[in-house]
Amino acid sequence: MIRERNDMLLSYYSENLLEAGCDEAGRGCLAGPVYAAAVVLPRDFTDNILTDSKQLTEKQRDRLRPIIETYAIAWAVAKVDATTIDDINILNASILAMHLAVKQLTNKPQLLLIDGNRFKPFPGIPHQCIVKGDEKYLSIAAASVLAKTHRDEFMLRIHHEYPIYCWKTNKGYPSKQHRRIVAEHGISPYHRKTFRISY
Repeated sequence: MIRERNDMLLSYYSENLLEAGCDEAGRGCLAGPVYAAAVVLPRDFTDNILTDSKQLTEKQRDRLRPIIETYAIAWAVAKVDATTIDDINILNASILAMHLAVKQLTNKPQLLLIDGNRFKPFPGIPHQCIVKGDEKYLSIAAASVLAKTHRDEFMLRIHHEYPIYCWKTNKGYPSKQHRRIVAEHGISPYHRKTFRISY
């Protein structure tokens, strides 16, 4: 059942600028890429359940994804793989993924709304970092949903390559089961070697 929301998120940060909300998914995982999305929504876009993807069920996220992709003025998703995460660290990889997503947008935004408190300036576009922005602004919440659903889709694909790790259910996150399997069988090429993976 779709959860009704009483506290509607804000449609925009600036009254006069075309904004793109940006967020990432998979930052705390042991395996798989980090994904990021950038979304430019129309000013009149509304949805009674859209919020931070972590507060939504899988069914709600899957319902929202085609709505966001259909009605957004522009949207893009990008990923940075585990090898690069190991090379440049997860914070830099997350920011890189956001930059790659913004770069793909078909409509250039005039302002980037970034979930969190850390970002590196994107050339030619000012940004505003917003802590818990995915709970405050529709465009950031939309980006969180796209990043999460696209990443989950990728993890389901690679689950078939390495079913032993149960990525179909844990999506690469550090569950007790995931850590136990790694302790018993070692890591895959998709694991992040710089993370504390096993017990």
